[in-house]
Amino acid sequence: QEQLAESGGGLVQAGGSLRLSCSASDLNRYIVSWFRQAPGKEREFVARIRQTGYSTDYADSAKGRFIASRDNTINIAYLQMNNLKPDDTAVYYCAAGLFLETFTYWGLGTQVTVSS
Repeated sequence: QEQLAESGGGLVQAGGSLRLSCSASDLNRYIVSWFRQAPGKEREFVARIRQTGYSTDYADSAKGRFIASRDNTINIAYLQMNNLKPDDTAVYYCAAGLFLETFTYWGLGTQVTVSS
């Protein structure tokens, strides 16, 4: 049973940057996906990174602005978010699974608020 913990959220002005972290004891075994949920909206996929760290995928809204990475030596995955916009305001979650489209473990989320 993995327990995922996100950190790094906060309040930032539009155009600013934040780096989210997701940690777990054996995170290097899993594909790590990032999701977000804005108030009144459904949870949506943002990005994912495969176990080796060499393959990533992004939602259209994240392409060119967000970068998913990981450090398997310390079992942490990151989501670097640049040029943030007010529409990026949401609770961000990381999820881990052994295979594509599997999200066995979830974190509790971290709030990101982007002011205009």
